[in-house]
Amino acid sequence: MNELNEAFGWLRAAVWLGLGLLTLWAVVWVIRYLRASPMERISIRQAIRIRWGWKRLARMCGLSVTDKMPTALASLATSDGKEPKPRVLVPALKVTPDAFGVMAGATCLPKVGLAEFQKAAPYLADAWRMARVSVLPGEKPGQVTLRGVRVDPLITPTVHVPNGRPPEEYAVWELGVDEFGLPVVVPLKEVPGVAMGGLPGFGKTSCVNRLVCDWAPSPAIQFVFFDGKVSHAYEGDYADLVQRAFEFCGDDLEEANRKLKELVQLRRARSASIRRVLGVKNMWHVGPSEDWPLIVVVIDEAHTYFRDKGSDPATKKLAALAAENARLVEDLVKKGRSVGFLTLLTTQKTTGDAIPTFIRDVCPVGLSFAQKTADAAVAALGDDIREWPDASPVTLQDPAYVGVAVMSQHGRPGFIRIRTPYVADRDAARVAEQTTHLVRHPAKLLEDLIHRTGVELNNEAPEPPAEAA
Repeated sequence: MNELNEAFGWLRAAVWLGLGLLTLWAVVWVIRYLRASPMERISIRQAIRIRWGWKRLARMCGLSVTDKMPTALASLATSDGKEPKPRVLVPALKVTPDAFGVMAGATCLPKVGLAEFQKAAPYLADAWRMARVSVLPGEKPGQVTLRGVRVDPLITPTVHVPNGRPPEEYAVWELGVDEFGLPVVVPLKEVPGVAMGGLPGFGKTSCVNRLVCDWAPSPAIQFVFFDGKVSHAYEGDYADLVQRAFEFCGDDLEEANRKLKELVQLRRARSASIRRVLGVKNMWHVGPSEDWPLIVVVIDEAHTYFRDKGSDPATKKLAALAAENARLVEDLVKKGRSVGFLTLLTTQKTTGDAIPTFIRDVCPVGLSFAQKTADAAVAALGDDIREWPDASPVTLQDPAYVGVAVMSQHGRPGFIRIRTPYVADRDAARVAEQTTHLVRHPAKLLEDLIHRTGVELNNEAPEPPAEAA
């Protein structure tokens, strides 16, 4: 009798434990639902409907397979000699909601793989009440990832508020979200240059502003701005950020020529000393540091510095400066990667007359905001964009697409469209003001570093510019 009471006691305890865990799970979900934004709440409800109806929907969409081989347990349970009924197997599905829709991971089955899921994607979009469902290979073999978006992220404006903290990883550019609401991150490690094009007012400068604001809190990164739209910093788009730069240049070709020569001299001095100072031939093998920072050269409206033609003496002089400027920037892009130079060039049309092809074509990363002609799109993104007309930046001229850029997909064929966020001027000014104490001229840093390490440069190597001190 005591043993029976004890068994009932354990049973009651197990029942109460199960009810407690179920209650805790329900409380957690209720709290999560109440704390979610209105858009996320819609996605949570959609995710619940998707889970409940998945087995039936999967069979209707052809995402199931019949297994005629009985399990060992089914064979033992059949005593009258009849064969067990075949089982209908459906891929397991795990659904996670977010503001734009849902992310689902599924496990493939024999004859139900990536191709079958991609074929069923339009039917899944209709059944799930989604604007679009995409299917990609999963993180592990034998898995697929389904992304369903209820609202189009490309026409949903976003705002980025810099947190003022140094980046966790150097040279990582967080661009925004793609057309499926997934974050787009571009690694710029070992990248010598970025070429960016697009019509005026469609988001080029704001895109650069985010990069500068996110990287500014790091003392291992220094900036120099060339703004071809204005003569003075306070007139242009970089008025709020200029205090975080060690140099600024306006639309004066002679001043730009002088500053570019200083940067090339610094590049040569770094090349001559890097192995003896850092112990490596490539700065990226040890990463940027406060003493040897990554130098980000931003050249906005780059055509200002490279294009000037004419027959009168004054214009001929400017044309000679423009030609030399192009050669100097070519030096930075082609030879500056290993010693810590990253050059960002922006212009409206990245055609050969705006950014010389010997510069543009060696920039591994290319982006384009809205363009008016197919030729401008090809100049920015290459001939392959002709084969992807749906992704062409020519289709982005509607005001709803301000801030949307196109770039090639790293590691996969095709192109992606990206919604880049807007960075408010007051946030840019706040970050620049908080980080202005981090500004150091890289030439002076190199001079001090060489002095501390006792390294002597070769006589033929140019010295860092004295003006930088």
